Amino acid sequence: MRASPILSQILERPDVWRADDLASAPLPGVPTGFAELDRELPGGGWPRGGLIELLPVRRGVGELSLLLPALARLSSAELAWLVCVAPPHSLYAPALHAAGVDLSRVLVASAPGRDAVWACVRSLAADGVGAVVVWLPDAQATALRRLQLAAEASRTLLFVFRPAGCAEQSSPAPLRLLLEGEGEQLVVRLLKRRGGAQPVPLPIAIHRPLRVSHALACPAPATAAARSLSQPAVA
Repeated sequence: MRASPILSQILERPDVWRADDLASAPLPGVPTGFAELDRELPGGGWPRGGLIELLPVRRGVGELSLLLPALARLSSAELAWLVCVAPPHSLYAPALHAAGVDLSRVLVASAPGRDAVWACVRSLAADGVGAVVVWLPDAQATALRRLQLAAEASRTLLFVFRPAGCAEQSSPAPLRLLLEGEGEQLVVRLLKRRGGAQPVPLPIAIHRPLRVSHALACPAPATAAARSLSQPAVA
């Protein structure tokens, strides 16, 4: 008669994790560019195959600066496309370029409401897309679940920006970060991750390219549908 595996053997399996331990990830993470943050994330970086929810307490705390090292790596080193969906303002191209982002690999889609979710799903399914960044302040649970399922079927990073007030709501996102700070100091609170939340705030020194206040500039034209940032997006 075949013996049953003992508990220690089960716990050694890569697909089993204890709720109070940091989980492993099926795919290596994309380095965030911040060693202290990488140490706290399953896979040692931004996890592929799942929704990453970012909740800034207000616009301009440095939320895009947190993503720039990974976006630069994907666009320049891996030659992957970056798709930005429904940004609240025009992206400030000089700041992205100064951070090492290849502007010829950046696409911007102005797709409000349900169209934004549709654009994300299509982008996640497309070959050659390394990251999708979307702003969904009014996203409902059904839309988030749809995005999570699409992300699970993809190797693409999916960053979803929502207001900090959404932190009290339930979310299918396996990774949720609350962001606050001022100037070049960003405080990250890991509200949810595979392996348990991180109760201690994580201070991170971010670099703002060209010392601009934000990588978002002025309101985007309502007529813009989708365009490359090969030219500075400054009004």
